[in-house]
Amino acid sequence: MTALTSTDYQLPGQQSVYHGKVRDVYTVSGDRLVMVATDRISAFDVVLPEGIPYKGQVLNQIAAKFLDATADICPNWKLATPDPMVTVGRRCEGFPVEMIVRGYLCGSAWRAYRDGARELCGVPLPEGMRENQRFPEPIITPTTKAEIGEHDQDISREEILARGLATPEQYAQLEQYALALFRRGTEIAARRGLILVDTKYEFGLADGEIVLMDEIHTPDSSRYFYLEGYEDRFAKGEAQRQLSKEFVREWLMDNGFQGKAGQRVPEMTPAIVESISQRYIELYEHITGERFVPQPAEGLAGRIERNVCAYLAG
Repeated sequence: MTALTSTDYQLPGQQSVYHGKVRDVYTVSGDRLVMVATDRISAFDVVLPEGIPYKGQVLNQIAAKFLDATADICPNWKLATPDPMVTVGRRCEGFPVEMIVRGYLCGSAWRAYRDGARELCGVPLPEGMRENQRFPEPIITPTTKAEIGEHDQDISREEILARGLATPEQYAQLEQYALALFRRGTEIAARRGLILVDTKYEFGLADGEIVLMDEIHTPDSSRYFYLEGYEDRFAKGEAQRQLSKEFVREWLMDNGFQGKAGQRVPEMTPAIVESISQRYIELYEHITGERFVPQPAEGLAGRIERNVCAYLAG
């Protein structure tokens, strides 16, 4: 299998390009962004050495479907998807925070709670909770956007306002949008036999309007449990069956890597790469209710360029 791990296009009207951990973002004339979802994969803020075939297609197509399915709740940046791995959208001035919504106590929040924390990003946490337990109501635990190579930092609502990262009116709207999007995502997941456990949203300003940016409800930005068996596993204190990138993080931790200085990424064998690819495809089919149709891998970079250039020319 072939994975797309880098791009170096010269698109019509191209003004600049930004290579992120996973996405390559090209700014073109007319204040439009061409976002290519590559097959790179990151964990603990480190880009892993092997790409995951079909991952970019999975992420881009899930995000496009959810952007369309939530446009009645919150305006978003998407204009078109000229290729299965590409979204073209409006250029926005992003807020330097990510709005993380948590419906259950797990992942990094559980690890902090287990170690004694009873407050997260200024949000008090109830006593006596267990791993993977549902919160009485979803909570918002924002983070600040990190510089390249640095971990995102937890931040409270009060700190966001004190630092002027958003006005009080803007932040109230961000919270309202985030919770409404999470409710919609939860409803869609439930219809597919899944639980939307937690997720992150990014917002920006376009012509003075707050809009949803980037991806939404993908396995890179969200964590899902299987609904069937959740209660039984929780009662027994067993690990939940999940569809998210958390299984990649767990594999890395089991092999002694958490992104800390001096640690080395374990070998990503073809079998490991294949298993990760299949997990991404599995999530696609569960969350969309549709069969995943992989696009031909041969000539992948050229196909993307042709499709994007045809869209921009039109």
